Amino acid sequence: MDIQHLVDRLEDLIDEGRHLFGTKYTMVDEERALEIIDQMRISIPEEIEKAAHVTQQRDRVLANANEEAARIVQQARQHSEDLIDQHEMVKQAKVRAEYVIEQAKIESTKITDEADAYVLAQLNQLELQFASSLEEIRNGIHLMQYEESVAVEIEPEKQAIHVPRPEVNREPINFDRPAQAPIGNHI
Repeated sequence: MDIQHLVDRLEDLIDEGRHLFGTKYTMVDEERALEIIDQMRISIPEEIEKAAHVTQQRDRVLANANEEAARIVQQARQHSEDLIDQHEMVKQAKVRAEYVIEQAKIESTKITDEADAYVLAQLNQLELQFASSLEEIRNGIHLMQYEESVAVEIEPEKQAIHVPRPEVNREPINFDRPAQAPIGNHI
């Protein structure tokens, strides 16, 4: 039974009792009063047990809350460490990427410079070959013009004489080998 209810019953018993006129005393039914007191004695340990049980529950709830708080703090700490590690990894990856990009730019510049140098060398060779061929063509034109002018000046009976033509280099032009300057004059 609830202790509060028993206290209320004891109070009602006193209120129902007879007051002695001119005194502060009240007469109560002794048997009912002792019965309520016995019930109080029985109820008090129950109330103490209930209070102890409530205290234990409160302690369990507080312990669980503390454990949960500690777990949350640990998770937050671990998460922040993971973020820091991740941030460091990202920074390292960015540094590595910048290094790779820089190396690629250097290699690209080197390859471009080498390709430009190769193309320039090939063009210089081609120019020499064309210059040599042009020189041979001009020499041939001059020779033909010279032969025609000589043939007109020669008397008709001497025109049948064959004037040997200089040998012209008839090799095909090879663009893979370096150009050679013409040797001597072909006239």
